[in-house]
Amino acid sequence: MSSWREDALPIRPRIGLGGYSLALLRGAVLGLVVFGGLALLLLLRLVERPLFGLKRPLTPWITQAVCRVAFVIIGIRYRVTGRALGRMGAVVANHSSWLDIFALNACQRVYFVAKAEVAGWVGIGWLARATGTVFIRRDPREAVVQKAIFEARLRAGHHLLFFPEGTSTDGRRVLPFKSTLFSAFFGEDLGREMRVQPVSVIYRAPPGEDPRFYGWFADMALAPHLLMVLAQARQGAIEVVFHESVQVNAFTSRKALAAHCEHAVRSALPFA
Repeated sequence: MSSWREDALPIRPRIGLGGYSLALLRGAVLGLVVFGGLALLLLLRLVERPLFGLKRPLTPWITQAVCRVAFVIIGIRYRVTGRALGRMGAVVANHSSWLDIFALNACQRVYFVAKAEVAGWVGIGWLARATGTVFIRRDPREAVVQKAIFEARLRAGHHLLFFPEGTSTDGRRVLPFKSTLFSAFFGEDLGREMRVQPVSVIYRAPPGEDPRFYGWFADMALAPHLLMVLAQARQGAIEVVFHESVQVNAFTSRKALAAHCEHAVRSALPFA
């Protein structure tokens, strides 16, 4: 994956026989829950799609339940501070790990905005498509089309979630927010109704482990990182902090809005 880089990557803990056994058990149960939930979601979509069209009043509850159960299976402590957005709008958050997907889905019903390549990833791409992820290409020629898609989804009541850093980090910092996608919120009519909520995702490593334990960044492969997390007997914790949402038309430009959201997200991280 293309990501922010750091010269010295964390030293990963050695996994013994007990760790492999624990990872196998957790992985089997997690896979059953995730793909069982996916099967149920797809069946429900057969009814939901013709009745409600773009709106999804039922299936997001399955996604949320699966993500909550995932933390019980893995053993990671999970905490939420603040309240999720309750009206039309978007959510922006820092990005540190594949665990962000579980953490941000477990506490709210959102739809992620992801780069187009994710749609082709085996397993992950299927899950992303089924749960309503919006795929985009970073091509200025597609900006108008993407803006129309965002507006249609927002007006259907979807809360779209963006990672404005554009990449993932080690969880101990927040990179400057790219303002390009924020321009989608400044439509002629949308800006008067639209709110954006900054959200901080904070990772606390297991006792005695590198503070960057949960970070998935640079050229790390997914499988080894997933194995390491599942094999960890004593897990750490994740906290999701919801900040106050802001009205889009209170800002003069996308850059001003991006800077405000970046500051809010950064303010909750103990290391940033």
